[in-house]
Amino acid sequence: MMIAKQKPRCLLGMFLILFLGLSMGIMAQDLRLALIPEQLRPGEPVTIGITGATVGADTKLWAELINAQGRRLSRASFFSLTMDQDGATVKAAILAVPCTSGPGPALIRVQQGSGSIGEMNITILPRDFVSEEIALDQNNTELRTVADPQKTTEANTLWAILSRTGADLYTTEPFKPPVTTTRRTSFFGDRRVYKYVDGSRDTAIHAGIDYGVPTGTAVTACAPGKVVLARPRIVTGNSVILEHLPGVYSLYYHLDKIEVQEGTLVKGGDRLGQSGATGLATGPHLHWEIRVAGENTDPDACIAHAVLDKDTLLGKLIPIH
Repeated sequence: MMIAKQKPRCLLGMFLILFLGLSMGIMAQDLRLALIPEQLRPGEPVTIGITGATVGADTKLWAELINAQGRRLSRASFFSLTMDQDGATVKAAILAVPCTSGPGPALIRVQQGSGSIGEMNITILPRDFVSEEIALDQNNTELRTVADPQKTTEANTLWAILSRTGADLYTTEPFKPPVTTTRRTSFFGDRRVYKYVDGSRDTAIHAGIDYGVPTGTAVTACAPGKVVLARPRIVTGNSVILEHLPGVYSLYYHLDKIEVQEGTLVKGGDRLGQSGATGLATGPHLHWEIRVAGENTDPDACIAHAVLDKDTLLGKLIPIH
């Protein structure tokens, strides 16, 4: 009696396993995926596109960058981009290789829930960064070392903005520098050593580009976007942040004056304010920074090529297995 009852259950279990396996195989064969570019350096962005009958407008997907050791380096949510020629939804995600990543093979993994539905290989190229030592006066030393609840509040507010992936696409064009000068006093990814007044030291990685411009220099939007922050902050001084694409933001720090308001839309080249030396600064300059899915991203890479090139992405979609 017991044996007779168990046989149908075993057959049912085998049928379900076979059915699910075939379904997953059909799903994987149906999907098409694209990466731009397939080789990149630490600090540079990569755009992922995906489409297929199983990818609907409401399908929640994530892209993860995984190194050769199996460690996740970065993660970004997909957003609806357009429809392909067959009328299927095309989704895109934009993430960046952390500037601390080592070179070598890696992969982009597309996640749905807790499971992977597709992967593509990518190569992280080697990159060297500049080292610099910066001596701080008493005021700047205290800005970095003295605990302040307001600094913590401001940091939490900033991270809440930069880790948010919206749905609005304000631009698909390459970015433009926010000032006309080409004089730079610090570069993206600089490995910094801060020397405090008591002789102690601390290290940090410079997240953007510093332009050596005098106080009062016009600072303009690098691309169309929405002003999501325009206020003074303790460490970064008068600050402006623009949202350009889902998870893609530009930041403008140490301004002498802010000339925009939060919630307004700006066009590329619109004035955001005037450069200065507010906050933690050793002299007048503009700190310009790009964040992609929360990661520090090389502004020069965003100038050289559009972060989201829709036509190229659609042309590179290929089946995955």
